[in-house]
Amino acid sequence: MSEVSGMPPFGDKRRESVLACVGLKKSYWQGKAEVPVLAGLDLEIAAGERVAVVGTSGSGKSTLLHVLGGLDKPDAGAVQVGGQDLWRMGETERGLLRNQALGFVYQFHHLLAEFTAVENVAMPLIIRRMDKAAAFAAARTWLEEVGLGHRLTHRPGELSGGERQRAAIARALVTRPACVLMDEPTGNLDLHTAERIQEMMLELNNRHGVSFLVVSHDPNLAGRMQRVLELHDGMLVPV
Repeated sequence: MSEVSGMPPFGDKRRESVLACVGLKKSYWQGKAEVPVLAGLDLEIAAGERVAVVGTSGSGKSTLLHVLGGLDKPDAGAVQVGGQDLWRMGETERGLLRNQALGFVYQFHHLLAEFTAVENVAMPLIIRRMDKAAAFAAARTWLEEVGLGHRLTHRPGELSGGERQRAAIARALVTRPACVLMDEPTGNLDLHTAERIQEMMLELNNRHGVSFLVVSHDPNLAGRMQRVLELHDGMLVPV
């Protein structure tokens, strides 16, 4: 795969830890009752590592991803992305670090219906104010990488469910993040399509060294990760 001019090598491993948190706490309130979700947990993701987080519905898995990804502020604790403290930054700095170092894939693809596949994938780079020609070149490269080189000009409504999710993965990877956070990435897919997405994730991890932190109820997907952790009573326990 060719490098995009002006961008660092994919999977740069100069920092061994790409994502870490220490003493992470988060609670929500139901009326006057405090409901603890994260109870001072620690986690470290190494460069190139694949980690799954499993747990019952409502255990806080999505909350954990949102806090690690800079989308939801913790009540206490620290989150470090590439050695930088995410929650000691201002909102602008935090958004820039998210754009540069983290990718996000959700159960629903969140592609913009009015834009083509290549436009959707290029969007994070355009937001970064990269030259549009370079942004579209990178988007085309990543769509080819996930097997959608023949669907560049198709809009989400013209793509199958599996194709939409592959486009969402390409969008997450186009910024060459150190770590991709995935929330039930195969949850809306049939068994065969889910298997293809899982195989693609493993290939991307092996070929490019990107780390994956995956929240999933799918035991097959969790079993393909190098570590499986269960979120139970606000803490992460090895499975």
